[in-house]
Amino acid sequence: MQARMKNPGLVLPEVMGAVQSLNKAISKGGVPQRTLELVHLRASQINGCSVCVYGGVASAKKAGETDERLFSLAAWYESPFFTDAERAALALAEAATRLSDRSDQVPDPVWEAAAEHYDEPQLAAIILMFAMTNFFNRINVTIKEPAGATWS
Repeated sequence: MQARMKNPGLVLPEVMGAVQSLNKAISKGGVPQRTLELVHLRASQINGCSVCVYGGVASAKKAGETDERLFSLAAWYESPFFTDAERAALALAEAATRLSDRSDQVPDPVWEAAAEHYDEPQLAAIILMFAMTNFFNRINVTIKEPAGATWS
């Protein structure tokens, strides 16, 4: 598989600085990196973004994630390997990624569960993480960026 074009981040290099600044801000939100990586990976799985799934697994492992949890992430609802806080973050990410699946896109119980485990800066970091993931998923799926591709 070959991409339809160079990644827009390479075509318009100013984008990379903005993305890097946003990623730094997200990492300062107080959410464990492993949780942010799970949020990224789950949204990428939902959106079918192979390059983000591929890179997300590598990033999650670098953050200390285990194979056991990575293998069961797609079925996290039934998996015993995730904390209540991680489940709340994953549910929020799924709801906001699957906006057209229901009329109440992010139901109050989903929000309330997340707010029970995370303060406002942490919620902001989680929201920005899945928003950025959805941003990248849409770019990569559109240009058919293959798994394993690097921005160089």
